[in-house]
Amino acid sequence: MLSDVDVLRIEERAAAIRRTIIEMLVAAGSGHTAGPLGMADIFAALYFNILNHDPAHPDWAERDRLVLSNGHIAPVRYAAMAHAGYFPVEECLTLRKFGSRLQGHPERLRLPGLETTSGPLGEGLGQAAGMALGARMDGKKFRIYCCLSDGEHDAGNVWESVMFAGANRLGNLTAIIDRNNIQINGYTEQVMPLEGLRAKYEAFNWHVLEVDGHNVAAIISTINQAKAIYEKPTVIIAHTIPGKGVKEIEFDYRWHGKPPTKEEAKKFLHELRTLRGKITSEHE
Repeated sequence: MLSDVDVLRIEERAAAIRRTIIEMLVAAGSGHTAGPLGMADIFAALYFNILNHDPAHPDWAERDRLVLSNGHIAPVRYAAMAHAGYFPVEECLTLRKFGSRLQGHPERLRLPGLETTSGPLGEGLGQAAGMALGARMDGKKFRIYCCLSDGEHDAGNVWESVMFAGANRLGNLTAIIDRNNIQINGYTEQVMPLEGLRAKYEAFNWHVLEVDGHNVAAIISTINQAKAIYEKPTVIIAHTIPGKGVKEIEFDYRWHGKPPTKEEAKKFLHELRTLRGKITSEHE
């Protein structure tokens, strides 16, 4: 069971990840802001509590696999990996630069610790399902996690993967949907309605859980619940706020693929530092 100290430690990691995201985006001059900020709590929970992994040995055979299907939110994964010790945090400032290991979408052969190359939306869940089936065939105990966006459910190959995983009862697979209700050209329910999302997954033989994507204790508890489901795959619908931590941009789909200017970054970083102090005071 998580103690208050454990929760505080992970919340502080999430706050640091958010600050690094802003710093790397303004240094790059391009990239996605809203999604990475919204997923910071989940990635902090994954890298600092949930995943069985070893940053010193990123290719460890028994590691849990984390597939990032919505590769455009790469800044949150890079920031989480850096703070977890996979590479120096300073390297985050090379995001999207020529020759950098940190490209706009993750490239597996560039950076140890990445399981797949992602960019075209809709591919990650199929890759993760294949890993899960292969692990079961090999008698392996590690788990496979796949983070994907709500908007990429517009892609038909997502639903092919949902059917495949459900049909094969892949209990070692957990999908985490960033349900932030935005995509690049608007709000999901206006562009291509997804509801009832829960009922759709249940119809394809998935166990469905839902969680507040900014409640660290709830995130960890929910993912641990998924580990106890053996007879079918589990999907966690994580309700998140795009741009979380920066009030000016929260819920605004226009920040889906827009980086901050230097002046905006100064304001955002000040707000995020204030948020860090609030997190600490709430646990005192």
